[in-house]
Amino acid sequence: MQIERLPLNALRAFVEAAREESFKTAADRLSVTPGAVSRQVKQLEDRLGAALFERHPSGVHLNETGRQLAAEVEAGLERIAAGVRAASERSRSAKTLLLSAPPSFTQLWLLPRLAAFEAQEAHLEISLDASQALISPSWQGDGARLAIRYGRGPWPGVQSVRLFEDELFPVCAPALLERTPIETPADLLAHSLLEVVWQSRQSTVFPGWREWFDAAGLADVEVTIQRRYSLSGLALDQAIAGRGVMLANPAVVADRLASGVLVRPFGERYVIDSPFTYDLILPAAGSAPPTVRRFIEWLSDEAAQFRESI
Repeated sequence: MQIERLPLNALRAFVEAAREESFKTAADRLSVTPGAVSRQVKQLEDRLGAALFERHPSGVHLNETGRQLAAEVEAGLERIAAGVRAASERSRSAKTLLLSAPPSFTQLWLLPRLAAFEAQEAHLEISLDASQALISPSWQGDGARLAIRYGRGPWPGVQSVRLFEDELFPVCAPALLERTPIETPADLLAHSLLEVVWQSRQSTVFPGWREWFDAAGLADVEVTIQRRYSLSGLALDQAIAGRGVMLANPAVVADRLASGVLVRPFGERYVIDSPFTYDLILPAAGSAPPTVRRFIEWLSDEAAQFRESI
């Protein structure tokens, strides 16, 4: 008989009834009525074309066919139950890495690179939390809860691995330059300036357009910010659409510069240093599980390659 045609509910009712030779006891264990058990057993007997119980006014008793079938079916159901338990235990013990990272960095730098690591380490489940909020990192069995933070360290009470330093420079869409060329810093004043301001105590020390114009020798000009955004990704979309010039960092725009949807109007000129860095935050004590350690090594290698490319 094909497995999809096996009457599993009837087999389960039969096994429960066979254990105590009682439809009532089976009904209690299955939380159904004795009549329901009787109907399930009768359906099974009709399917097999053979009686499994001898029925008497005082109750039911297994016949020889019933005893043989009960032994085989009970053993099979035990194997099924064991398989389900093992699968459940494997699921509970799966290696899981919960990684918290800034939203724009997650979207624009981490995700495009992460697929390569996941292809190598299929047994590590990675859950991403796109958030600026600080978390307490921890080792969790074969997994971990870690964070990537963009800000100004040191980070108290944790270990940290420096991924890369930061700098800022103007970027815009090529079409915007075709409409209104940008040759000197003063030319930017004819364009919409896009700025990113997020909710954080550290954001107050993050340089913006005012600091950029000061560094470019235009400390006396009035800088008007036309649009402000809480996420770099939002400002980036507007810059790509040709709606203004964004002051951006390499981690956010490197891939977009490589694809040509954004350009740097001044090339390598007029770059200002940022006091912020990207750091991987680890627990202060303990050791990383092997799979998580490989993730940390992979991320460090990716960051080193990125530093060399910019």
